[in-house]
Amino acid sequence: MKNIEASGNEFFSSEKHSEWVWDDTRSFLAVARTGTLSGAASELKISIATLSRRIERLESALKLPLFIRHQSGYQLTAEGSALLEKAEAIETAARNFSSQVATHTTMAGRVRFATAENLANAIILPALPEFYRKYPQIIIELVTDTSTVNLHSREADLALRMVRPTSGNVMLRKLGKLGYGLYASKGYLSKRQSEVDSNIHSGDLFIGWDERKSHLITAQWLNKALKGSSPILTTTSLLGQIEAAKAGLGIAVLPHFLALESGLVCVEADIGLDQSIYLAIQADMAHSPRIRVFADFIVDLVEQNRHKLSGNNE
Repeated sequence: MKNIEASGNEFFSSEKHSEWVWDDTRSFLAVARTGTLSGAASELKISIATLSRRIERLESALKLPLFIRHQSGYQLTAEGSALLEKAEAIETAARNFSSQVATHTTMAGRVRFATAENLANAIILPALPEFYRKYPQIIIELVTDTSTVNLHSREADLALRMVRPTSGNVMLRKLGKLGYGLYASKGYLSKRQSEVDSNIHSGDLFIGWDERKSHLITAQWLNKALKGSSPILTTTSLLGQIEAAKAGLGIAVLPHFLALESGLVCVEADIGLDQSIYLAIQADMAHSPRIRVFADFIVDLVEQNRHKLSGNNE
């Protein structure tokens, strides 16, 4: 029995037989199941001569007799019976593979995805061409106005968020961290005279958020740090803050990955504002093939950029 197992393993895993292993395995299974060459050949839609050659080639490669030839048909030998289960496992794997290929080639439909505009522009959109090469019939509807998107009201199928949902029928997965720091331009820092004291930069100028954005954690952090003082400039967008910092107007509280890509200099790397990144999916959509492949794409993308997003480049 040990010899049979060794020979069988060699056949089913050896690369030198990879070009014909599936055809010969199918032939072996068809003969084993029908008991005749004519029945198996009809099932496989090949000639009896071709089928006979495949069986002989397989027996020669394995150096094992797989069938006892009778006038009435073919009967498995003990060696052939020992290999039957392995052949069936290959058949199952091949069917699963074919099913996956069929699913990928016919994957179609719309996926409505919500996330923050900064993540969409810097991380997700540049990677979308690769996704479309794999799934050209899936249409992505990207929603970046996350303040108005309600996953529970079906305004989106899935969302990438920095705030953990606390209600609703959603599936949730924590993917990583989004880190923040204080950033300014080289020009501003060359003229800077302030000293750091308990996160309060006396004498520094700060760029902040319009009061309509006061709910943001970065706005709340800056309001607390300034202790009643006012920023030199407020904006309603992250892009506006970045451009203001680049112009040398002051220091801004920014995500590490955006600030560094903009050529700004880190004044303080850890200000205690790291946020967890969550992928939330409507529970009743979680098993949809198109939703799953896009969710997998987002998970992989965040993983690939985890150091960049957290600000930890070690």
